[in-house]
Amino acid sequence: MQFKDILKSVESEGKEKHVPVIEIGKGKGEGGVDIVHVVVGKETPHPNTVEHHIAWIELFGVKKDGQVINLGRAVFAPAYTSPNVRFQVPVAEFKAFCAIAYCNIHGVWENCLEV
Repeated sequence: MQFKDILKSVESEGKEKHVPVIEIGKGKGEGGVDIVHVVVGKETPHPNTVEHHIAWIELFGVKKDGQVINLGRAVFAPAYTSPNVRFQVPVAEFKAFCAIAYCNIHGVWENCLEV
């Protein structure tokens, strides 16, 4: 088994609630820093109960030379927090961003955005 075998993508059933949406805000952070915003359930909210929730979101950046950098992970408590996170990232150093999110029932979902 390979890691790609467990990833769900934007083509999978249930995508509207599970696929992490990546948005770039160049200069939108405090002091003019770049922000990469990742949210799960942007259009159709994902359930947020103890029984069914997004447990974490992780963001990776692909540098212009192809090197992949883990930019961070946000962990969410069920019922109390929303799967919505902002990372301060120097966007100009990257050619793409990939986010993965884990639903405790439906598994690991991914999405990538080229910049």
